[in-house]
Amino acid sequence: MKDKKDVSILLIYTGGTIGMVHDPVNGSLVPIDFSHITDHVPELLKFGYDIRSFSFDPVKDSSDIDPAIWIKMAEAIEKNYNDFDGFVVLHGTDTMAYSASAMSFMLEGLDKPVIFTGSQLPIGLLRTDGRENLITSIEIAATMEQGKPVVPEVCIYFDNKLTRGNRTTKFSAEHLNAFNSPNYPPLAEVGLHIKFNRNYISYPAINAELKVHKTFNTNIAILKIFPGINRNLIQAVINTKDLRGIIIETFGSGNAPTYSWFIDDLKNFIRKGGIIFNVTQCHGGSVEMGLYETSREMLAAGVVSGKDITSEASVTKLMYLLGKCSSSEEIIECLGTPMVGEIV
Repeated sequence: MKDKKDVSILLIYTGGTIGMVHDPVNGSLVPIDFSHITDHVPELLKFGYDIRSFSFDPVKDSSDIDPAIWIKMAEAIEKNYNDFDGFVVLHGTDTMAYSASAMSFMLEGLDKPVIFTGSQLPIGLLRTDGRENLITSIEIAATMEQGKPVVPEVCIYFDNKLTRGNRTTKFSAEHLNAFNSPNYPPLAEVGLHIKFNRNYISYPAINAELKVHKTFNTNIAILKIFPGINRNLIQAVINTKDLRGIIIETFGSGNAPTYSWFIDDLKNFIRKGGIIFNVTQCHGGSVEMGLYETSREMLAAGVVSGKDITSEASVTKLMYLLGKCSSSEEIIECLGTPMVGEIV
């Protein structure tokens, strides 16, 4: 077991509300200098850890996050991987679940904690959730047993819960408990003590080596089904130039209209080499294609079941596989298979 002074944590500040303070000159919110984070959160000094920081320049609002930024995040971890015991990524909340999902696929062989966190209120405010989120994320990232991290996964910590990154979704723009993991239990719950739910934590193979994947194909679309959807919309989507994959957000357990033209259009897209991934619109639950007649025809057409995957993980997994795999058959096989605990 390492002494506290020997535990090293790297903070990676990408942008977002957590790193903001009020400018005393004009009153606007500006990012802080994370090399002086202890000026704003002096409690960090009590840890006794070696805490260092790296900030994106310029910082990115979470609405501007894209695969190029994911690659930059992964490269920051890759470059510093052997020098730190854990990583805490400070990120805007709007796209945090996308980034955490993407990172779970990119960081193959990960055996150290990568904890995403942020806040609904700037850390420079007297009443902020950012301080607790940051402090606890660092403590979790630094927690070891028998010299090994307790949570060697990509996770999100927010409002007293640690959840698997690719199982998490943002569900509130107002409340401090902004995130939820509808289909997978929390990896840790924080109260007077940090209670780790070890049965749900994924541990890598012994002597795993980190391999970072950096190729994404963003030629995908999300098609949300709704009552009264018309063919013009469907065809506008499937005829998008260079489109490789469609995430179709369906009703309930994977159901969609049984209009003959609808099924024909899906078949035509698949016949031309396109991939369709069926994800439920519901906040929780799973796609069970073939359970009802309304999904049986899609299954027969070659639509792939997303099972209990989140919308954010479906987007990043499809882009990742399109960039990594050489054939549609390989992509289809991987979509329906758990890769890093993103589906059952």
